[in-house]
Amino acid sequence: MSEYKVILKVLVGSRAHGLANPDSDSDYRGVFVAKTSDMLKLGGSTKSTQWIEAKDDDTSYEIGHFLHLATKSNPSILEVFASPVMESTPEGIALRDLFPYVWSKKRVLDAFVGYSRNQQKKMMDDKYESRERKWKYAVAYVRVLLQAQSLLATGMMPVKIPDKWIEELREIKAGRWTVGMIVDLVDRLKVGLFDIYEKTPDKEMDQGPINAYLLALRKANW
Repeated sequence: MSEYKVILKVLVGSRAHGLANPDSDSDYRGVFVAKTSDMLKLGGSTKSTQWIEAKDDDTSYEIGHFLHLATKSNPSILEVFASPVMESTPEGIALRDLFPYVWSKKRVLDAFVGYSRNQQKKMMDDKYESRERKWKYAVAYVRVLLQAQSLLATGMMPVKIPDKWIEELREIKAGRWTVGMIVDLVDRLKVGLFDIYEKTPDKEMDQGPINAYLLALRKANW
């Protein structure tokens, strides 16, 4: 990705969530900036996503695409605003400061519940019946709802699993819970999430600071 400027790289996955085993991979997510002149010239284009699959997975997003996904309250993208920083430029620090402006209450509910539902489908897929990946999906099925509860209740995006939930999620990851037990837990978490949603004030995304940041970044990276 030498033709692009990386402004932020964070640690994600089990090592950021506090669920890593000694042999767990390290997964990263990042943000890069394409040259504005390359985007505007005739026939110009740029990649919106870069994915390096290796022992340590590394997924990066072009800043415009990243902010678009952030304003949709995409759970994986919102984690980038709060995950442990591996490397950052001043532009990356300023990007993280945009967190209060990018998410909205309704989109958090829809996106996080939708993400959880998608993980449930993967967990239920018979091809993962005896594989470690099945329980990885099961953990994500639960974890994202815990994150949504905290975000709506406090305005903060938690990445590390709270201590009171860590043992339960480690047991799920190890395959010690039945699918039925996990579904029952998620049903309870959804009830709690909708209760929080009804009790908290409305919160909308604010495009002003986001656009100001993006325009300044495009000008500085002509």
